[in-house]
Amino acid sequence: MTEITELVQARYGAVARRVLGVSNEPLAGACCGGSGCGPGGQVYDPISSNLYVSGQIEELPTDAVLASLGCGNPTALAELGIGETVLDLGSGGGIDVLLSARRVGPTGKAYGLDMTGDMLALARKNAQDAGVENVEFLEGHIEQIPLPDATVDVIISNCVINLSADKREVLREAFRVLAPGGRFAVSDVVIRGDVPDAIRRSMELWVGCVAGALEESEFLRLLAEVGFVDASIEPTRIYRADDARQFLRDAGVDSDDQLAQVDGRVMAAFVRARKPA
Repeated sequence: MTEITELVQARYGAVARRVLGVSNEPLAGACCGGSGCGPGGQVYDPISSNLYVSGQIEELPTDAVLASLGCGNPTALAELGIGETVLDLGSGGGIDVLLSARRVGPTGKAYGLDMTGDMLALARKNAQDAGVENVEFLEGHIEQIPLPDATVDVIISNCVINLSADKREVLREAFRVLAPGGRFAVSDVVIRGDVPDAIRRSMELWVGCVAGALEESEFLRLLAEVGFVDASIEPTRIYRADDARQFLRDAGVDSDDQLAQVDGRVMAAFVRARKPA
């Protein structure tokens, strides 16, 4: 296991344990910079806040919402259909798996894949509490998806691919498990242009969604290299220096000049692509 993987696993495990009420360990470094935590372990930050609109999450278990640390809402954009099979890469507490299961209906299925045991325990509890049966949570790494070839109609993910140290392998595996004509529809943090080396070197920011993010042209190139077609990147939020100020300072990046170089270059985006039929 790489140092990055170990750090990601430790931080997200801490989030799950706190939401489950078995730990009060600090949440710094989970997909935000530890800028503050509310009741029940909720994390507030400009990347993971206000992603789900009214009517989507009211019937979900509170713990599923509290453990959501994404950067978008892929279930709202993926155009899921009745009877489809969906796979969520890095499913965390299961919020997007549960939403997907609703959209595909009882004849469809939603898989969640996560490497963190505590998150899987939380996700399974949330599915049980929600009474959702057409879901299955798998333990494993997104670089080695434990599913056969061509078994999934849609792959979603929410601010997780940027955390992988081998994004090419993630995309290759996603292509492998998708059925012909299958869709890749993920939310992720994407970089537009260059960011300071100090940010790219920061291990804390790998877990804070910024340092590991692909530059948008590189993302499109990797998608094409592994076989995807019709790839596109649609910004859903563009972050300004003030948005990033607190969590960058928490990670030791506190220069106003460096913050200015981040301004407008970090975005949450919806990344679409298709496996040829």
